Amino acid sequence: MRHELRTEIEIDAPPEAVWDVLTDLEHYADWNPFIVSVEGRAVVGERLTNRMQPPGGKAVTFKPTVTVVEDESVFEWLGRLLIPGVFDGRHRFELHPTSNGTRVVHGENFSGILVRVLRKSLDTKTVQGFALMDAALKGRAEARVANNCLSPVAN
Repeated sequence: MRHELRTEIEIDAPPEAVWDVLTDLEHYADWNPFIVSVEGRAVVGERLTNRMQPPGGKAVTFKPTVTVVEDESVFEWLGRLLIPGVFDGRHRFELHPTSNGTRVVHGENFSGILVRVLRKSLDTKTVQGFALMDAALKGRAEARVANNCLSPVAN
């Protein structure tokens, strides 16, 4: 079975500023209410250690592999529960320049035998987590622009 979650948000900051926040993994704990910590680098093939705290749910640690990094455009990882086909999630961020800044498309494609069982939680807690993360990303990136601070370690 397959299932997709997708959110979008308009951010009044250029893709460079949004990208800096999104790929500054070591500082997720400073701003991200959903993926509360990440160890690793935004480099294709890198194995991350992510700690996710869905609203109203239990925190979980997972170890996805970075699959796509296209500067200021796409950041994606693939996570699996145990072995392929049980519960796989391909998490993706797409940054699209707009006249006022950046439109971020944030989504995840799930597949595997546990999708049906977990779908209700995905459609509630996980999508709420996406929305909270999107809003926090917006706030962080817009603050960097307002403070003229586009380096990844600022703020």
